[in-house]
Amino acid sequence: MRLLALMAYASIASLILTAFSEDVPAVNQLSAQEKKEGWKLLFDGKTLQGWHLYNQGNKPSVWRVDKGELQCVPNGTGSTLEHGDLVTDQTYSNFDLKFEWKISKAGNSGVFINVVERKDIPTAWASGPEYQLLEPSHYDYNADPKKRAGCLYGFAPQKNEAVTKPVGEWNQSEIKQKNGKIEFYLNGVLTTEQDLTTSEWKQKIKSTNFQHFPAFGKATKGHLALQDWMQGISFRNLKLKEE
Repeated sequence: MRLLALMAYASIASLILTAFSEDVPAVNQLSAQEKKEGWKLLFDGKTLQGWHLYNQGNKPSVWRVDKGELQCVPNGTGSTLEHGDLVTDQTYSNFDLKFEWKISKAGNSGVFINVVERKDIPTAWASGPEYQLLEPSHYDYNADPKKRAGCLYGFAPQKNEAVTKPVGEWNQSEIKQKNGKIEFYLNGVLTTEQDLTTSEWKQKIKSTNFQHFPAFGKATKGHLALQDWMQGISFRNLKLKEE
């Protein structure tokens, strides 16, 4: 009887482990269910395939892959490589984007959406609204609540309070866009809602310094971009499903 019980327990444990391994994919991989639902990886964990520097193409830069992480080498490390924001080769309109990120102490970075890549537009942020990434010891955290992680940078404080993980731990973020309506999530909390097609949005732009950039916030389709800034930032598990 004891042998039969042990065999039964072993069988149940095996089933649980199998189910768990199917539901929780390895880093930078998709589960069977995610593949079925139409998710695709934007970062393979090994190369920068599918990405390039904004307005500069595929040239060596401060962006690198190390131990399955997409990293931006911080300033002051002696690197002579090219700086710039990293953008997707493809453009997207209606999508659900999920990604994980960790940032250095006092770090500041972001993810831009609807980026229009043209030679007459100097940077990604001159056209693309930003999902802010910020470590709480950064000066901006207390100086301006509209610049905290999960915010639509410079436009509104977090809709619901969301806390970032301690330095060195991975945060989970999500950006959804459907017909110009966006939602930002940080560690499972809805932090931003905005309709980019409304007159209200245009008025908001006019009340900020972005009013000086004619292309800012007008597109509802474009590249995604990762911001190159002064402190180190790392990404992984970048995955997207087009709606």
